[in-house]
Amino acid sequence: MTIRIVTDSACDLPQHLLQQHKIVVVPLTIRFGETDYIDGEDFTPKEFWAKCTASPVLPETAAPSPGQFEAAYRRLQSEGATGVLVVSLSSGVSATMQSAEIAARLVGEDTANPFSVQVVDSRSVSMGQGIIATACATKAAQGASLSEVAALATALSHRVHVYGALDTLENLKKGGRIGGVKGMLASALSIKPIIDVRGGKVEEGGRQRTRSKALAFLLEKVKEHGNISNLAVLQADCDDTDAFLSSLRTIYSGSIEVGDIGAVIGAHAGRGTMGIAFFDAE
Repeated sequence: MTIRIVTDSACDLPQHLLQQHKIVVVPLTIRFGETDYIDGEDFTPKEFWAKCTASPVLPETAAPSPGQFEAAYRRLQSEGATGVLVVSLSSGVSATMQSAEIAARLVGEDTANPFSVQVVDSRSVSMGQGIIATACATKAAQGASLSEVAALATALSHRVHVYGALDTLENLKKGGRIGGVKGMLASALSIKPIIDVRGGKVEEGGRQRTRSKALAFLLEKVKEHGNISNLAVLQADCDDTDAFLSSLRTIYSGSIEVGDIGAVIGAHAGRGTMGIAFFDAE
């Protein structure tokens, strides 16, 4: 039995983890004006931020087509996989999961060459989605069945937390992911907004006057939640990531993975975003 994990490019997992866990990523599309780019193929996160600086318009994102997911499933089947689990970007912020489900039905209805695919809503974004995918890949590598891996993904989707300290709400405001009034107020007062991904949606998690206080707020969240696991940092071209990691290591003894926020999440969160993702205790 060989169960493989598929996710999408919103997961922000670093390449070494994708390779280590043999996770397949289906990319979203990023649009600057009239030009479309394939996330992760046409530019790296660093190149994306450079393009943002040079572009007069904010980038937009588009979900993968069902055909992209179907191609990924078929390729894994041809490589000997007996089933696929998809860990999708939250259905509350994107149509990506819908495309994954359509493709899953298509391969499931192929009576000549049946293949099992289950799709689970991560109810999260960025490394929150990513740590669910890696946890599932680890369980699959231990010989778990597709239903067992899917059950783990579902359970973790209710335990995952993502908090992000943004430098600005301008991207979220223009992208329609948070109320415009909140965005204008935060910009006017030069407040550093905190986002909290709850129940698969982006919510306001607080406001801090300075970046140092915003990052301290993230540290307090780690302390508040207590016995957490799989802590990860997500960062959008930040120059204070190492300092933030040093502070985290004074309150968390486990290993910490770092993911670069790519085009999908970065288009809405903006440059300078620093965040944390982790699982609450069972």
